[in-house]
Amino acid sequence: MMPHSSVLFFFDFRRKNVGLVVAILFAMFQGTACQKVRVEPEVVSYPGQTVTLRCNFVDASGIKLTQVSWIWEPTDKPRDNIAVYHPQFGASYPDSPLSSRIRFLNPSLENPSIEITGVKMTDEGKYTCEYATYPSGNEQGTTSLIMLAKPKNTASAVTVPAGTAPVVVARCESADGRPAAEISWVSPVNGNGTTTSKPGTDNTVTVTSEYRLVPTSADNGKDISCVVKHRTLDKPQSIQLKLAIEYSPKVMIVGYDNNWYVGRTNAMLTCQATGNPVPTTVTWKVLSGLMPDTVQIKENKLTVLKVDDSVNTTFVCEVKNRLGVGKDQVTVVVREPPKNDSNAGVVAGAVIGGLLALLLVAALIAVLVTRSRRQQQGYRGNANQGTYDIKTRIFGGKKTSKNGTGGNNNGPIYTYRESDSETLTEKSNNLHRGEGIITTTPTAHDILLSGEMDEVERRKFDELEDVEEEERYDHFGGGGPMLQIRPHDEDMGGYLDDDMESQRDGSVISRTAVYV
Repeated sequence: MMPHSSVLFFFDFRRKNVGLVVAILFAMFQGTACQKVRVEPEVVSYPGQTVTLRCNFVDASGIKLTQVSWIWEPTDKPRDNIAVYHPQFGASYPDSPLSSRIRFLNPSLENPSIEITGVKMTDEGKYTCEYATYPSGNEQGTTSLIMLAKPKNTASAVTVPAGTAPVVVARCESADGRPAAEISWVSPVNGNGTTTSKPGTDNTVTVTSEYRLVPTSADNGKDISCVVKHRTLDKPQSIQLKLAIEYSPKVMIVGYDNNWYVGRTNAMLTCQATGNPVPTTVTWKVLSGLMPDTVQIKENKLTVLKVDDSVNTTFVCEVKNRLGVGKDQVTVVVREPPKNDSNAGVVAGAVIGGLLALLLVAALIAVLVTRSRRQQQGYRGNANQGTYDIKTRIFGGKKTSKNGTGGNNNGPIYTYRESDSETLTEKSNNLHRGEGIITTTPTAHDILLSGEMDEVERRKFDELEDVEEEERYDHFGGGGPMLQIRPHDEDMGGYLDDDMESQRDGSVISRTAVYV
């Protein structure tokens, strides 16, 4: 079989890390397989408690057990026998620091477990249960006694002045712990921690950590936490602190809005200051010398009861603490009183109201004019306003009667003959009764009446007149002078009612018609 040392070398040569782990596990397996003395690998205890270290031989068949011994190996001292049992001579406790506090629970070779009372931190170490056997020789098993001591954890901020070099601003300590504690820092400021340890009382360890940074006034009051981890704690312990950086006062005057006008009342300035230590005194001054009579001062507030030209100056606020003096100043410019905003509002309202009234009147006029135009257009009917020929003026367009009367069968009948030099002739509506031709000058009333017949009546009248008119023209074609018109043009509009003109003899004639 390959020796264990050769196995270790082989694995270290091939894969340094993984091979080493595998080799250690292999060796432990071999040792466990050959282990005949059963013990607990580790026992944990606190100072003052009683601990039991158990031991027994697993299989003694074919082996003669002659004696059992307990050997203590402290962490910093040589090995020492502390208890021995022989079946013939009994139990023995050689002189040692444990001799007065150790005993066999049941003195025998089969179960040689021991008990240690009032354990101390110095009792920590390795305890080996060793059997003397025949013929195989000595067999043994080892238990590690681990002593725990819960440390006392404290932290504090270190007050330092603002400066330019790194200094210790916080300190954290975990005292008299076993094993040694681990300390870390949590803070938003830019610094770092350093940790040291030293032996404590009764084989304990004290760990100290310091946090350093370049202190500034902005770091004052910032949070910083010391975090301690230890085996005796269920979870890490966090101790919160606030940095204490000393600096002279920093001052700022607030309250001036650049709108101090003559007559303004209760204008106020406030002197705001920060510092560490806290500022003790606040003083108000003016560069012009004497403080104006209208000024009242109460602690860090300056109030001007009524602004006038005397406060047209520079105000200075000085603040002191143990480290020095800080100051700030503000120059006040007194302005003319503002115009009465209420009168301006009234004037603006009046102007706006007048404009609205004008718009309303303009809208009303536009509505009236539009209505008037629509009424005129309705009165004229569908007349073509751009036509000024005689036929259209008197007889109308395609919506008027063919006899030129506009459908009124009570008025005179007018005809227009192109061959008779535009002769206008009136025919009586009673021609069918054989009363002859009456040649007269048409009046305005006759022409106006000729346009009062509605569309339905006009159509009926036109149908009747088509036949009657042909008979009339055939019977009276050779009579006196008549006003003849051109054949009706269906696309021409009606006459205009403003075409008539009064004469000195009281008659009314058309402005555009030609009388012969």
